Amino acid sequence: MTNEPRGAGNTAATGAAAERPTEAPERKDEDHTAQPALKVVDRRWWVTGETAAESDQEWHLRKPTYIEQLEQQLADKDRLLQDHIARYKAAAGEFDAARVRFRRDVANEVERGKRAILAELLDVVDNFDRAIEAARRSSHGGTETHGGSALAALLQGVEMVRDQFLARLEGFGVKRMDAVGQKFDPSLHEAVTTVPTTDPARDGVIAGVIREGYRIGDEVLRPASVAVARLPES
Repeated sequence: MTNEPRGAGNTAATGAAAERPTEAPERKDEDHTAQPALKVVDRRWWVTGETAAESDQEWHLRKPTYIEQLEQQLADKDRLLQDHIARYKAAAGEFDAARVRFRRDVANEVERGKRAILAELLDVVDNFDRAIEAARRSSHGGTETHGGSALAALLQGVEMVRDQFLARLEGFGVKRMDAVGQKFDPSLHEAVTTVPTTDPARDGVIAGVIREGYRIGDEVLRPASVAVARLPES
């Protein structure tokens, strides 16, 4: 075995390594020449030479899309709200008008019913008048006896009942019309017969009442049935 001095092998290896060509280290930096250069534009109004108002106007013109969409939705909702408000007001007006008409119709119906009842009660007053008139004729044609005194008392009692009944009717606004001596009025009177007269001033004047007429307020509840004086035809 040959004894070689230490370090001889290492010297050979070092010489071999020295004989190799030195390789350039790998370049890890990326080449940025392929990417476009970043361009920054300063749009501040004092830089671009614009006024503040022009810059503000341009800013509003460049609103983001979602802002424009929100504004459009808000405008649509506002139009829809105004439409609902207009419909509500129209419906409320129609309801108020219908309520007024309903109340008026109910009041008119009640008034018609009341007048119909009061008109029926006038027949009772007519019967009182006939009974009183018949009793007066009997008392005038009879003598003052015990029977005549009883008839007079009965007549007085019937008259009191009739007057009380008329007072009750006046509480409902019903009043008897005074027709005798008045000029005939077809809106107030109903001519049943005529009575001849020689006085021209009495022509067309009511000479007698066959059935009393009544008013309720300013309206005629029942016209009076009357006899009218007329001049004889020449």
